[in-house]
Amino acid sequence: MSDTAPAGPPIRDAATVLLVRRRPGGPSILMGQRGAGAAFMPNKYVFPGGALDPGDAGVPLASPLSPGCLSRLDAAARPGMGAALAAAAIRELWEETGLALGLPGPWPGDVPADWQAFAATGFRPAARPLTFVFRAITPPGPPRRFDARFFLADAAHVAGDPDDFSRAADELSHLHWVPLAEARRLNLPFITEVVLAEVGALLARGGAPDAVPFFDNSGPRPLFRRLV
Repeated sequence: MSDTAPAGPPIRDAATVLLVRRRPGGPSILMGQRGAGAAFMPNKYVFPGGALDPGDAGVPLASPLSPGCLSRLDAAARPGMGAALAAAAIRELWEETGLALGLPGPWPGDVPADWQAFAATGFRPAARPLTFVFRAITPPGPPRRFDARFFLADAAHVAGDPDDFSRAADELSHLHWVPLAEARRLNLPFITEVVLAEVGALLARGGAPDAVPFFDNSGPRPLFRRLV
């Protein structure tokens, strides 16, 4: 048996946001459905997210990630990756839902092309509401593979109405707030089910995670580890 990972598409860094809305009947989470013709996970319900763009590394964040999140993210990659992933998470949330995690303020210097619509709202992206809660590398087989970092954020930090999806792109359909207790009944990718279970337990406990679960498919055998 070979000890090397099978050849396939390159693994791209990615970021995903689990935006949670706390309600008297229990928390709800924002999800949308990928199109039937999507190259990656067609028809599946997912959280907003996508691949890291080159311009994300230079985005001037209005507030940084917490030191604990930064240390976990940078320890497994390279210095500065944590801030870039946080920016990517906020950008993808904006593009796919029209919701902005940001603080009022002007942008210093030129605004990257991918961020011009966000900047036009008068906000700069704020990473402090994000908590790094899960990491997963997708297994071989699909035409696209990602090293995805999942961030949890409270919808109370959204600038504006969390029910207003009018500025969303068309990548996700059926955007809606799903009660966390019902989310696993949807047509979900396997890893999304795992993340929901972990986040449900984290929300029930309250507070930040002691360690971040990592579902690692980078090698010939899948591994489930925890990042401390």
